[in-house]
Amino acid sequence: MNKAVTARAHTNIALIKYWGKANAELIIPQNSSLSLTLEPFYTDTTVEFAPELTQDQIKIDGQLQTTMAGQRVRTFLDLVRQRVGRDDFAYVNSTNHVPTAAGLASSASGFAALAAAASKAAGLMLDRPALSRLARRGSGSATRSIYGGFVEWQKGHNDADSQAVPFQEHIDFDIQMIAILLDPRPKKIASRAGMAQVVATSPYYPAWPASAEKDLQAMKTAILKKDLNLIGQLAEANAMKMHATTLSATPPFTYFEPETLQAIEIVQGLRNNGVSCYYTMDAGPNVKVICSAQATPTILAALRQHFAADHLLVAQPGPGISYL
Repeated sequence: MNKAVTARAHTNIALIKYWGKANAELIIPQNSSLSLTLEPFYTDTTVEFAPELTQDQIKIDGQLQTTMAGQRVRTFLDLVRQRVGRDDFAYVNSTNHVPTAAGLASSASGFAALAAAASKAAGLMLDRPALSRLARRGSGSATRSIYGGFVEWQKGHNDADSQAVPFQEHIDFDIQMIAILLDPRPKKIASRAGMAQVVATSPYYPAWPASAEKDLQAMKTAILKKDLNLIGQLAEANAMKMHATTLSATPPFTYFEPETLQAIEIVQGLRNNGVSCYYTMDAGPNVKVICSAQATPTILAALRQHFAADHLLVAQPGPGISYL
């Protein structure tokens, strides 16, 4: 009997970035990465396979999908159908509690939730490593949203060993983020297209994988030491190295907006005045501030002088996948 399954996955923000694919079809990355799963940003997805359907019916945030977003979901469902040897279509209803395609990794939570709900609805009982590998086929960063806390995506070499593993799921020191939502609109250049352009054309890209792997090892040491300043320094430098590759692509492009630079300057100014805070960015204009809960009120007070209060979202570390 077919049964609807609902899964919840939280988004994650990479402290050491994934940028560039070694295998585009399987989404095998050029370098390993490490992220922090965030509590307030998540996706709830319900999947039910239904023999009466003549095609997949996909709703995202209440809107029936006929565009590219819908096709990515259909392609992913085909993977699940292949694994169980069934051909019936599915109802998919997904709600994002995170701005879609705006640099807050909605695809990570979206495909992690889809992987969990669709596989279970199809009768697959996958453990977390297998679920991580499946989620990766929808969106690279989704492989990390299977777990909570600090998560490492081990690049591996093939479909069987490129997966995320928990590095520290239960965080016992003071760290959180402030997301500065600068532009909620979809990105002009999607992450997939941006990284493909960089890999193909940037003369700086060949240095990226080795540098990122070195950053990853340093970040793991910093986390084990519970050294917030070192974590922030490493994350900030790694993010800027990633964004430098977009500026050196042909043609060059950037995810920065004027407000992005303004936010960065505010963070730098606070730090120069003794406040421990650091910025990071994914492939989008929004800035995330790495800080302690203790320093958050001071940082928010400075940011509110320039940005609307409802665009400043405080995020504690979050959990891994769950079923509702």
